[in-house]
Amino acid sequence: MRIAVIDDERPARSELIHQLHHIVPDASITEAGSGAEALEIISKNQFDLVFIDINLGDINGTSLALAVQQIMPKAKIVFATAFSEYAVKAFEIGVSNYILKPFEISKLEKIVEKCREDMPIPQGAPVLNKLPICSNRRVIMVEVKKIIFIETDNRACILHTKDGDFRENLPIGEYEKRLAGHRFFRIHKCYMVNLDEIHEILPWHNNSLALRMSGFEQKYLPVGRKNTKELKQALRISG
Repeated sequence: MRIAVIDDERPARSELIHQLHHIVPDASITEAGSGAEALEIISKNQFDLVFIDINLGDINGTSLALAVQQIMPKAKIVFATAFSEYAVKAFEIGVSNYILKPFEISKLEKIVEKCREDMPIPQGAPVLNKLPICSNRRVIMVEVKKIIFIETDNRACILHTKDGDFRENLPIGEYEKRLAGHRFFRIHKCYMVNLDEIHEILPWHNNSLALRMSGFEQKYLPVGRKNTKELKQALRISG
């Protein structure tokens, strides 16, 4: 998911981005601190979801929303405001989504999920609840939510699931593409995990981290040092 966050208040912008990383760990998020910056990024990029502060310093948020609608008619717009009365303005221009400051993650999750459901699925790239796995000359449909983690095995991968392990001759990067839009995170060049199935996070060698996954508590999965910060953001862990 490609998201733009437009707000002239840095703390509010940072908090919203932090919460979005938790809700949609694999999202690509671009930020803008003014209407002028916003016009520049929307003229050069395509977004699925655009959060707009109604009270921008240099341009009215509703005017910016109208510009987004013209440039990216398929993008979903969410107004972010500290005042509930501005919701009326949102409805007047056809924007049905708004969230009040300070942001509550439960409400933000509902808005993101609603926008996801309303988005057209790109042709050739559907988000599936089941993943076809070619194993032992069979095609097995594995429920995505049952996948605990994926690890590399030479040039193939092993999918560890609640229903057993499956080996498939695909690189781990291919699973990153297939599972885009789901709550999976690449913690290491050799491992990708289901964020909802993390059992424990513990300190590891050289000030790094390791994970223990549900049902696989005896196995320790190392977290690459360059992935540590993003993982903490996705799980809302401070420090």
